[in-house]
Amino acid sequence: MKFPSRPQPAVEGLPGATGTIRVDRRTSTLLRKLHPGDIAVLDHLDLDRSTADLLVDREVRAVVNSSPFISGRYPNLGPEVLISAGVVLLEGVGPQVFEQVKDGQAGRVHEGVLYVGEQPVARGRELTGDDVSTMMRDARGGLSTQLQSFTHNTTEFLRREQGMLLHGQGVPRLATKIHGRPAVVVVQGFDYRDDLKRLKRFIREQRPVLVGVDSGADALLAVGLKPDLVIAGQNAFSHPGSTQVTPVSEAAFRAAGEVVIHSDESGRVIGAERIEKLGVRSKAVSAGGTTEDVALLIADIRGASLIITVGTHATLDEFLDRQREGLASTFLTRLRVGPKLVDAKGVPHLYAGRVRLWHLALVLLAGLMAVAAAVATTPVGQDWWDSFSDWIQGLT
Repeated sequence: MKFPSRPQPAVEGLPGATGTIRVDRRTSTLLRKLHPGDIAVLDHLDLDRSTADLLVDREVRAVVNSSPFISGRYPNLGPEVLISAGVVLLEGVGPQVFEQVKDGQAGRVHEGVLYVGEQPVARGRELTGDDVSTMMRDARGGLSTQLQSFTHNTTEFLRREQGMLLHGQGVPRLATKIHGRPAVVVVQGFDYRDDLKRLKRFIREQRPVLVGVDSGADALLAVGLKPDLVIAGQNAFSHPGSTQVTPVSEAAFRAAGEVVIHSDESGRVIGAERIEKLGVRSKAVSAGGTTEDVALLIADIRGASLIITVGTHATLDEFLDRQREGLASTFLTRLRVGPKLVDAKGVPHLYAGRVRLWHLALVLLAGLMAVAAAVATTPVGQDWWDSFSDWIQGLT
């Protein structure tokens, strides 16, 4: 995301990372007001990769965290993304930082200290790449504890959601024809832009059902594609406490052929009124787990021949990084749809493209030329060639 350039703050030229301070305890709110070169001050324990990607997109110069970037409970991927992008990381400055700095002040991070102007206001630990690598290695050592908790959560989730997982109960009937067609399920997550580029030829030639999950619908619009189906959970709508920085746009809802709203565990349909005001018809599905998983289940239960995922979680680190509470849902959903499931990164290796008429014409022409060359080397072929040459000369 690009923003207009702005004058540099007064502390420019001093050592360290300088910029305008933007501060908010809620990461989602903070991300909306960031500009290139800003210093982001937040409270985000175990910063995940999705949030880090958004911070990099906004071209922040430094991130000051009142909490640890990596607590050691599990290997979260966000700090590695920021370090790789050259962003300065200062952690553990404490909650008092939100009383000591204000939005718009000129700030600087240098040697573990946050300055406002030339006044030091907060101290913490400035992380290096080696620090992050060591902390991530230590965090991976504690994965056994996380997996034990995951085993219990999986059993409990299966008990609650076996109707949909095992029998497809609760999935609404759709106007969108999915049965027998491939489906591409798009989440605005890990490497989704590159994934969509990889699928460009497949989508053009095979005309799959395009399913946008939350802001994945806008990801499709951004590359000139209209979602056939939008699965919208509570993160698709702006509301207090939402971690979704980019809720689904009105344009994406209007462009969709059909909308299904994933209600929360209480059955409350968040965002239904907004959909109705747009004049878009919607249906609801009540289920536990993540909206991403609900989208995969709908595609499978409604008979998709193949399910290709874009921007979804593919490794254990990624699952733990973003969906710790939904890990049981993700695991069981992928067990169910496993025979149909293909990650977008693998499609170019599996799909060679549709055979076109001009491909066949080239093969036929090459075959005819080979036959002609072979015949020309025989006495009969030589007689034919002499006769053909005499006929051409007669015409001239």
